Amino acid sequence: MTIEAHPPVQFVRAIRRIDAMALVVGTMIGSGIFIVSADIVRQVNAPGLLLLVWALAGLMSIAGALTYGELAGMYPRAGGQYVYLREGISPLFGYLYGWTLFAVIQTGTIAAVAVAFGRFTAVFFPALTAETFLGFTLPLPSGAIEVGLSPQRVLAIVSIIVLTWINIRGVRTAALIQTSLTAIKAVALGALIVLGLTIGRNAEALAANFGANFWPADGLTFAVWPLVGAAMVGALFSMDAWNNVGFAGSELKDPKRDLPFAMGVGVLTVVALYLLTNLAYLSVLPSEAIASAPEDRVGTAVLQAMLGDVGLYAMAAAIMISTFGCNNGLILSGARVYYAMARDGLFFRRAGELHESHRTPAFGLKAQAIWASLLCLSGTYSQLLDYVIFAAVLFFLATVIGLFALRFRQPNAERPVRAPFYPWLPAAYALATLVFCVNLLVQKPQYSWPGLIIVALGIPVYFAWRHLARRPTAASQPAV
Repeated sequence: MTIEAHPPVQFVRAIRRIDAMALVVGTMIGSGIFIVSADIVRQVNAPGLLLLVWALAGLMSIAGALTYGELAGMYPRAGGQYVYLREGISPLFGYLYGWTLFAVIQTGTIAAVAVAFGRFTAVFFPALTAETFLGFTLPLPSGAIEVGLSPQRVLAIVSIIVLTWINIRGVRTAALIQTSLTAIKAVALGALIVLGLTIGRNAEALAANFGANFWPADGLTFAVWPLVGAAMVGALFSMDAWNNVGFAGSELKDPKRDLPFAMGVGVLTVVALYLLTNLAYLSVLPSEAIASAPEDRVGTAVLQAMLGDVGLYAMAAAIMISTFGCNNGLILSGARVYYAMARDGLFFRRAGELHESHRTPAFGLKAQAIWASLLCLSGTYSQLLDYVIFAAVLFFLATVIGLFALRFRQPNAERPVRAPFYPWLPAAYALATLVFCVNLLVQKPQYSWPGLIIVALGIPVYFAWRHLARRPTAASQPAV
């Protein structure tokens, strides 16, 4: 009697082009645009420099998305940037990215956005305070933090658990939720822009922000640029995660075409919205008021200045939707990288298996949720984004180097989309990321050096996986 083997469980190709664009836009627009402008103004102390910081971060993100389009077309499968680094440089570099993604980049971003969700929910429910209980003080190079539970952090953890459950149930449901919430948040951000640039225009704010104080008193001297570079952390964090759509390449209907398109158009859309949003902020509030917004909630402060308490609650509700939708996309995409790593024998074997009924990487989703929830216990938004962005930009630089290596080693490989203005645009992006990382090493060593240490810790772990992991046939095949 012949026993027929069951075919392996495969991903469901359910993500359309519009869903892919929604994943890019939705994961980029989270809480950052509504918060980090306050911290940027405090650092640069000039409205013109605020806009310059956002513009430079936007140019970097656009250049990165256009450059990554070539790699996304070449390797349109689960894992995204992990695969690009594995194929472009080496399996070690791919693993270090996946390791850092799980340790801090993806999970840290999920935690930061979840904490922001709790922060804006507190506008409606003041009992959701940030005061910790059952906690302790943890000294760090970047300053002591209060680790423990608080009402806001508990809500943050609950939101992660709920979204993880939704994503385990199937990619179709998760994609539908992502597309719907992205449409809502884009409309809300557009409304904020229109109101701020029309009926909300404040003569006092315009005079204070666009007059003699627009630039620093000494002008754009050499000493200003390192300050601008350090302040870009928040802006780049707010524009990060545009590459996440590549993680889910195996679930797109037409990934070779849709991945590059979604990255390019999605990033262009978000950068334009972010620049207009900051113009709206400066049209409504003087820069001093932006810098001193309660709990850095600039978005709610601006709408409250225009519409009173109605504006406060409307904006808080919009940001709650925005952060919830952002984390849905982050949670969906991150687990696909752990799946690809596990298929290469470099992560827990079960992370490389799909749920038989829902065809989702359930184990990877659960592991991600557990670690992100633990990171929520730190409750620190600004510190998490500082750790996250240095590590993320470091791997953006490595990925572009991988692009050049692939052009050299595989000149005749199929490239459905080519990086525009090659080699100048990728080279300019690589140079910009290198300058940014070096500047952070000098300006914010308390964050950047620990970020480097986190990456380096993955080296012995990689060789441990290689030595100890047993690779069954299924796990030894590349993710498809």
